[in-house]
Amino acid sequence: MFSVPTNAFRSMGVPWLIAIIWLTAFTCLRIGLLITLDAGQVGIDLWPYVLAKGLLFDLATLAFLVAPVCLYEAVLPNRWRTSFWHKTLRLKWLWFSVFVMLFGIGAEVTFWLEFSTRFNFIAVDYLLYTQEVIGNIRQSYPVPTVLAAIAVVAGLIVWFLRGAVRNMDNVKITRIQRAKLVAAGVVLPVIAGFTVSVDQMEGAGNAYAEEISGNGLFTLAAAMRRNELDFDRFYRTMPQSEADRILRTMGMQRRPLSDLSAQALKGAANHAWPFTRRPRNVVLISVESLSASFLGAYGDSRGLTPRLDAIAKQGLLFSHAYATGTRTVRGLEALSLGTPPVPGQAIVRRPQNEHLATLGEVLGSQGLKPYFFYGGYGYFDNMNAYFGGNGYKVIDRTDMDKRTIVFENVWGVADEVLFSQALSTLDEGRAQSSPFFAHIMTTSNHRPYTYPAGRIDIPSPGGRVGAVKYTDFAIGDFIDRARAQPWFKDTLFIIVADHGASVAGKTKLPLDGYRIPLIFFAPDLLKPGVYEPLVSQLDLAPTIVELLGKKGADYFFGRCLFEEEEPLRRVFVSNYQSLGYLRSNTLTVLLPRQRVESYRVDPRTLETTPKAVDPVLLNEAIAYYQTASRSFKLGALKLPNCPHQQ
Repeated sequence: MFSVPTNAFRSMGVPWLIAIIWLTAFTCLRIGLLITLDAGQVGIDLWPYVLAKGLLFDLATLAFLVAPVCLYEAVLPNRWRTSFWHKTLRLKWLWFSVFVMLFGIGAEVTFWLEFSTRFNFIAVDYLLYTQEVIGNIRQSYPVPTVLAAIAVVAGLIVWFLRGAVRNMDNVKITRIQRAKLVAAGVVLPVIAGFTVSVDQMEGAGNAYAEEISGNGLFTLAAAMRRNELDFDRFYRTMPQSEADRILRTMGMQRRPLSDLSAQALKGAANHAWPFTRRPRNVVLISVESLSASFLGAYGDSRGLTPRLDAIAKQGLLFSHAYATGTRTVRGLEALSLGTPPVPGQAIVRRPQNEHLATLGEVLGSQGLKPYFFYGGYGYFDNMNAYFGGNGYKVIDRTDMDKRTIVFENVWGVADEVLFSQALSTLDEGRAQSSPFFAHIMTTSNHRPYTYPAGRIDIPSPGGRVGAVKYTDFAIGDFIDRARAQPWFKDTLFIIVADHGASVAGKTKLPLDGYRIPLIFFAPDLLKPGVYEPLVSQLDLAPTIVELLGKKGADYFFGRCLFEEEEPLRRVFVSNYQSLGYLRSNTLTVLLPRQRVESYRVDPRTLETTPKAVDPVLLNEAIAYYQTASRSFKLGALKLPNCPHQQ
């Protein structure tokens, strides 16, 4: 049993004992995260930096954690300190504190293994959707066993420290000591709040080291405060007239934001179509978390995607396609709205996001029937409200006949069930002879990675590789069943990921984590081939509009991929705060506090090395991101009253 040897230490009281316990735990967690990394990801020379800066964030976090305990100790009369109820309450309080600490460590380790970051915007989003997140955890881990183990370990720690706690209760607190406790409970949090910021995590030149140097509770609180970032306040800007001029030179045909009274320019570009004729319908399949590195068509040798590899050989494979962000809402934003990612929260989840110039609104106003199919509950990430408010007919888990659901988990029905629902709905629409645009968002390639038995040779749950192989099976089966439909020969199928499986790396925006598959498949319409130039998700919206022979491609920030003029060869990548612009083998990154970084990109390995900022590329990056952010803020992304809508 632990004992307290000196009155000096005993007089420090329980707040300091709790602080020592938490500080020890924070340090052990930080060292544990360092150990999880592969050799060379954080060199041993960076460990002192990580541990020293980590101590700063830990102390700042502790200033807030122990403040309530300090104030309680300050007001507790000495005559109550030896009472039975107080001692019992104290031990329960200490046990709860240790339990929460151990639970938090487990949560941080789990989050790190999934995202390779401390708690951030993703963690904040997960707190808002407890049903899916808790269900996901329960289906992925033996939760009762884990909680019981944490409770036992917390109990053992408190039992070991019970003598120290009792000895501290036997010490009378003087007025001076009470004043010090009040000061600690009030002054220290104020000092920490004004002097320590998550921006101070930067400086190591290694994203892993910078993330580990932080404190998860501190970064979680910061993410809650910074869920939306005003571009004009936090990022480098330029006169809007100059931004509009730059975007016109890039071939963007939107109305200039500096003169909203002007009409949008009409796209008059000539095209070099690889199609024998225009498609009548488009089916866009956005696949959950599918990095290009999983597909044999992109060089993988594990044989996880035989159906997609075959589809790629018969279709048009885009060899260098990139997602704009790290979450599904970013992919949905880019694919439906065709806009660079605004800093902070995605537009899909923001207020005032209805009746925007989305594919649903643009195509729906010209005779196509837009659908959005989702295998989960569409209230998650505000999908139902966003797509429903932007011209799409939304079909989610609640619309499916339970008798057809052969398998489901917390995130949604199995992909094959989702595709069956899509086929049934599209057939009903075809009975009315109306062309359609269908956006299908899958869910099976997501933790807990469970799927129906007997579909593939990897038993469920099969981890990420099993989920990838099942999703490949489901897409191939969908294509096979669609071949029997009368509308198949007139339909373009587009298969693309919403984002990659992981964006962990030494840099803030590791480009290999943003590379995703993109395949056009229409055997009756499309010549097989490979498209080599860089492609961004946001280029798909104007491409689809022009492929269908409709007007409105000039509403989007992207550009049709099949124009005869030279491709732009640029993409956008982001992680909520870092806004990247890749062009000419240079990655320009806009950061809060008007900072800018630039990296030379190896076109083969995608490895980056710091370089001087190119002013031309910097201005292009600012023009795109500034205009996109201001356009949404000013309502300029709303669909205007154009002639083809009359």
